[in-house]
Amino acid sequence: MPNFPIVEIFQSLQGEGYNTGMPAIFIRFGGCNLRCPWCDTNFDNFQKLSLTAILTRVLTYSAKNIIITGGEPTLQKYLPELVTRLKQLGYYVAIETNGLKSVYSEIDYIAVSPKYHYWRRYHDAPLIKADEVRIVVEEAKDIAEFCLAMEQRIEAKRYYLSPCEQNGQMALLPTLELLGKLNQGRQNNKWQLSIQTHKLANIE
Repeated sequence: MPNFPIVEIFQSLQGEGYNTGMPAIFIRFGGCNLRCPWCDTNFDNFQKLSLTAILTRVLTYSAKNIIITGGEPTLQKYLPELVTRLKQLGYYVAIETNGLKSVYSEIDYIAVSPKYHYWRRYHDAPLIKADEVRIVVEEAKDIAEFCLAMEQRIEAKRYYLSPCEQNGQMALLPTLELLGKLNQGRQNNKWQLSIQTHKLANIE
């Protein structure tokens, strides 16, 4: 039976993107193929859990939505087995990924967050379709060209900008300025703002 590197499993509310406010059980995997300087997850600190142990923990919670996140969950070889079992148990399964690897087709909702620091790696990345694209905006970085390139590359229903938070400071003004720049002249398919509302509400 495969083991999975798990940072944590907990129930909360989705704090960002289209599904903001959705009650969900978060399964956070360890390990990542990127090292973003502003990452707020200690993905190198994890414990190994079996598929049975994960499902047992999940079943202790009341929510019927699962958000698989990380780290980078698509690195897990046996992720399809976990997703299949969760679907058999009646869960709606969403994933949050950086988009550098393929996503198992049975997942219900894909939120991809391409990273500006690793722009070159997205030139031939396999993920070209998602439900939402969410790009983190750092202070004093003009990433409009990157955002437009990702919009061209990844077909999605919705595109979001999310202000980066470092040392308790949120890069909200640069995000709003970039939002206006990207949406200038658009009547439809506008980029939208996504804030990490779970942090504002002081929930996990």
